[in-house]
Amino acid sequence: MHMLFDWAMRWELIPHDRNPMSLVRVKGCSKRTGLPKILTIEEFNRLLEKLKEPCRTMALVALFLGPRVSEIAGLKWSDVDWDRSTISIARSWVIGEVADTKAEGSAKPLPMDSDLAVILKQHRERTKAYDSPWMFVNPATGNLYWPSKIRENHLVPAGIAAGMGWHTFRHTYSSLLREHEVDIKVEQALLRRADIRTTMNIYTQAVPRAVREANRKVVRNILGKQGDIEAAVRVPEATKSF
Repeated sequence: MHMLFDWAMRWELIPHDRNPMSLVRVKGCSKRTGLPKILTIEEFNRLLEKLKEPCRTMALVALFLGPRVSEIAGLKWSDVDWDRSTISIARSWVIGEVADTKAEGSAKPLPMDSDLAVILKQHRERTKAYDSPWMFVNPATGNLYWPSKIRENHLVPAGIAAGMGWHTFRHTYSSLLREHEVDIKVEQALLRRADIRTTMNIYTQAVPRAVREANRKVVRNILGKQGDIEAAVRVPEATKSF
């Protein structure tokens, strides 16, 4: 319904005002019914093997930087500062139109890793014949890709994980940051979230390996630096069962 009203405003069927659906509140709808999908590194690598260009490069940008898919679709080559190794998130591509980023804090440059720079230079070399200012343009139409179509035609058929979508990469990026014990304020800056509570409560999950390592630290602390497992499992005579 929200999208229908968006289109109605664009076609001037109703006044250009606040979408009335944004005022609707359904009891309990804000409560998350399940944890968002997080990809393992192995799953992501399997996905890359099945994706064709430019979907593969889009997926790499999604996991290396954590932007929203509308922001990936809205990237221009002029957003890349090769000298400073940054990528500016300046706009988004939403429902076939160029729009501002989701929030004021979203329009900020992100660090571009040297490996990502190599990937983007290769992508630019492959697409230079298109002569387009846009980073991801459909050569058949000259228009930008619709992310929902890429998800439907490429991500889902890959069959890597049930319920996987573009936002899965953003969730995964956040959890990888937490796994590497990145400070929450640094994570907030990388995800460009205005509210740190959103970063902590929605985007971050403890992945199994991180949980296991945390538990191991506690166990080793209890056993001592040498990890005297034999002493731990040896049951004293006075405490044996009857």
